[in-house]
Amino acid sequence: MTVSRRAVLRAGALLGVGALAAGCADDQDTRSVSAAALGPSKHGGVLRVGITGGSAADGLDPHHPPTYTDQARVSNLYEPLFVHDVAYNILPVLAESIEPSDHGRTWTLRLRDGVEFHNGKRLDVDDVIFTFHRIIGTSANNGAAALSIIDLAGLRRLDARTLRIPLTQPYALFQDELAQYYNAVVPVGFDPAKPVGTGPFRLGAFTPGDRSSFPRFTGYWRGDQPYVDELVIIDFADDEAQLEALLRGEVEAIDNLAPERIATVKAAGGNVLVSETGNWTPFTMRVDTPPLADPRVRQALRLVVDREQMVSQALNGQGRIGNDLYAPFDVCYAKQLPQRQQDLDQARSLLRSAGHPGLQLEIVTSDAIDAAAVAAARLFADQAAGAGIDVRVRVVDSGVFYGNDYLSWDFAQDYWYTRSYLPQVGQGSLPNAPYNECHWNDPTFNSLIASARAELDSARRNRLLQDAQQLEYDHGGYVVWGFKNQVDAYTNKVTGFIPDRGLPLSSFQFRTVSFV
Repeated sequence: MTVSRRAVLRAGALLGVGALAAGCADDQDTRSVSAAALGPSKHGGVLRVGITGGSAADGLDPHHPPTYTDQARVSNLYEPLFVHDVAYNILPVLAESIEPSDHGRTWTLRLRDGVEFHNGKRLDVDDVIFTFHRIIGTSANNGAAALSIIDLAGLRRLDARTLRIPLTQPYALFQDELAQYYNAVVPVGFDPAKPVGTGPFRLGAFTPGDRSSFPRFTGYWRGDQPYVDELVIIDFADDEAQLEALLRGEVEAIDNLAPERIATVKAAGGNVLVSETGNWTPFTMRVDTPPLADPRVRQALRLVVDREQMVSQALNGQGRIGNDLYAPFDVCYAKQLPQRQQDLDQARSLLRSAGHPGLQLEIVTSDAIDAAAVAAARLFADQAAGAGIDVRVRVVDSGVFYGNDYLSWDFAQDYWYTRSYLPQVGQGSLPNAPYNECHWNDPTFNSLIASARAELDSARRNRLLQDAQQLEYDHGGYVVWGFKNQVDAYTNKVTGFIPDRGLPLSSFQFRTVSFV
């Protein structure tokens, strides 16, 4: 099972025969996907989707969806104010617009007209105010840390569709935080035991750890979407059972197909959906604990990595190399920095100068981090041996890795989803970030980030953020060796899935899927 603690933070005939981006868009790909790109669509049918990672702890809370099965459900029951499209541009959903004032300290939100919840209630500003209080009021909610800059006492309803949102500090990319799927809007008085949202599907039946059904919401604001009459999400704890269900025609789509099973699906006449994402499984080094407190040691560890081999073997070729920086789709991404290559001689030299010529380390890893984590850790140990570094790989179960020592391991791994740079920094690279696993606290970096957050001019903001990335590149605690492709599969009986940079299966946007 791939566990997402972010939230931010892991041959059968029945397959069918034949088979306004606020500083966060990829400047090489700003395309929007048109309806025509999804292929022909028609109404009707029951779409069955097999998702990994369900358990008796499954839930329907839109603001705390820790697993893929939870994320699939909440992405269809509820909607946020904004969303990232397949090119990672920000698009309005329940919002119509948002405008900054007071140098990014105050924002004026305008809601889309005519949106209804599943119970018939019309969406208005009071629901947004209630949602902000609910998210921020519980620290376990995925968006609590990022949205805590909202001055809740200062929220002002201007009319039923217009809300003035003051912040406790300027934040130029506030819109990006509102575009996270786990910041969905719920109605006043929302009860997760009787969930009501604005999404394309409403709740039918729900059995934790087994399956859930969602009939089409006929009052959905997008008009003729969704196309299918009902969505059924089936939990699978075992990847092989999930794949067999697809091959036997018991489900129309599955998430997280193992790359080595791509040929199996294609041979059976099915379709494989490969999405180029910004998902990363870094090695994490505590910068405040010897010997990793010495930046020369951290640089040596970056230099022992053969990144091409990592992608080829740990990811089975389904990914691309990294350069010790995250957020590759952000326009501020520091592409100008030299691509770091394996250099064992330089790594040895750095370790000698740091007084650690025979460095010994333990790396803590777990299958619960990501399917590629343990393989990557063992491959790293082999590569490091070439520089005379003795790395012992300690594999622990999920309860140990995410237990009391989580975020305190000296040398370990973790898993992060695609994010823009500033939101990612807020989650993991500031002294008050909820997941500062490297214990990174550089005064110059912190100052640059504070200035960038308040800078509304995108060119000046990008320069500040590239300076911040230079510091992480030279002195930070991450080894970002690559970015993982998302691999999913579906039968030839359905259409409407498109490559996406977010969650599996087109970010679980099943409203666009129809039977052929």
